[in-house]
Amino acid sequence: MNKSYFVRPRDTPPYHPSNHTGTVNRRLIGAENVGSKNVEVVLGVIEKSQGTPEHSHPGIEQVCYILEGEAIAEIGGEKARLGPGDCCFFPSDMPHVFTAISETPLKLLVIYAPPYGENPAKLLRSEKL
Repeated sequence: MNKSYFVRPRDTPPYHPSNHTGTVNRRLIGAENVGSKNVEVVLGVIEKSQGTPEHSHPGIEQVCYILEGEAIAEIGGEKARLGPGDCCFFPSDMPHVFTAISETPLKLLVIYAPPYGENPAKLLRSEKL
């Protein structure tokens, strides 16, 4: 595969991430398309009332940056409503929940370091499920 350092969402294949509902992602920056080894950037679109139940990523930090719409993020006993331009940080190993609440689909960038790559071994679901 020829790698390019310039990525357009329309040129990346969509996928439905595990442990999510009503979500379509496109991996913008990853090992398979640009050769990234230490960071991954995903464009996500989440439908209203959909998202993720409580889970964590062992050894992986995560940032969510809201482009359009609104969401509720929960982590460490805190809960916040986020809109365009807002972001949140989920430390590695810390259980969190993320839910879209806007009438229109939520669009966000998700940044993982190191890369998550949809590897089931890099996800822990909460015992509450």
